Amino acid sequence: MITKRRWAARVCILLAAMGAGLVPVGAVAGEPVAKEAPKVELVLDVSGSMRARDIDGQSRMAAAKQAFNEVLDAVPDEVRLGIRTLGADYSGDDRKRGCKDTRQLYPVGPLDRTEAKTAVATLAPTGWTPIGPALLGAAEDLKGGDATRRIVLITDGEDTCAPLDPCEVARDIAAKGIHLVIDTLGLVPDAKTRQQLTCIAEATGGTYTSVEHTDELSGRVRQLVDRAADPVVTPVETRGGRQCADAPQLKAGLYSDRASFGQHRWYRVDVLPGQELRASLTVSADRAVNNDYGVMLRALTSRGREIVRGSEAGHGRTDVISTGLRYPKAPVDGIDFDPDEDDAEAKPAAETVCLEVSNSFAAPPSVKTTPGMPVELTVDLVDAPDEASDVASFGLGRGWWLLGVLALAGLLAGLVWGWISRWRIAVWRTN
Repeated sequence: MITKRRWAARVCILLAAMGAGLVPVGAVAGEPVAKEAPKVELVLDVSGSMRARDIDGQSRMAAAKQAFNEVLDAVPDEVRLGIRTLGADYSGDDRKRGCKDTRQLYPVGPLDRTEAKTAVATLAPTGWTPIGPALLGAAEDLKGGDATRRIVLITDGEDTCAPLDPCEVARDIAAKGIHLVIDTLGLVPDAKTRQQLTCIAEATGGTYTSVEHTDELSGRVRQLVDRAADPVVTPVETRGGRQCADAPQLKAGLYSDRASFGQHRWYRVDVLPGQELRASLTVSADRAVNNDYGVMLRALTSRGREIVRGSEAGHGRTDVISTGLRYPKAPVDGIDFDPDEDDAEAKPAAETVCLEVSNSFAAPPSVKTTPGMPVELTVDLVDAPDEASDVASFGLGRGWWLLGVLALAGLLAGLVWGWISRWRIAVWRTN
């Protein structure tokens, strides 16, 4: 009997061990599933125009190589990076052949910095500028999986292989719904190049940047690669109220809305004692607007008294304009509590802060004013500093006492200066 029990126990242990080996680690309840590593492919123009020597006294190709070496040294370990070229191999006049001149120089995957730098060092300005085919090839290189995917295109000129319009290629990529973002960088670009690269970037939700110096190129590419490694935050759609009383209640997060020209939008945030409200506002000018404009973000009490404000103004063409504010609320003396605690009785009463978003954009009569311009509002609640150094912490804009102190100081300074002036005149007359 004892022997049978021992054999049964051994069989159970063996089955348990086999089961543990077969069950994947991510299947265990409560454990997070590993996220796929982000993928980035750098697409570099190696066409003949890259020989031009107009970037910090060196050729565009030399500046690009130097920037690539700096970028490769700084790539985060979790990013899977690849490099594709266009115009690197064929220098002849056959258009059909030149417009197929794109290849993957370094495959998308774990980065071997030495190998990647060696591959880049072999490049020399050669042929055509087939941007459209290069984007299609890069999209193919990055296909598959749910990872964050990004193409960074660096070129010094517009595509030379129409009718395959690279802007239409970017739109087709966006229409596939594969969440692939294309960022473009123009090296000393002319107006046509700037327009084409802007169109490519906007089609996929990417960005366009003009570059005239080597440090600008390396810094911007590093920034875009780092951005691919950061988690993507999707804004939550909301609709601001016409006044604070009917405004939506917001918690910490990123929110999107639309505001018409000159319109005021209201939102509400509850701030507990010992917390600091940090809010930022970004308005995108997604259409032609008049030259002078501004945005303002104000924090007010529920009774309409201003607490603090942030504002920004500009002149000329712009894509976005931003401002922000901070409001630290003093803790309640003798009460120590956890803001994340669920016990309502342990928490002191929160203050309702009204956020007012306004803009002074105007547009020519031919421009449509509907729908409103895109607005992004970021709200964050953090622990307030023990000894806040910013002016909002001691009451700028909360009342009239600061104005009174300044007025009194000015009056006293005036009296003292007047007395000194009279004394000097009296001494001068005496002598």
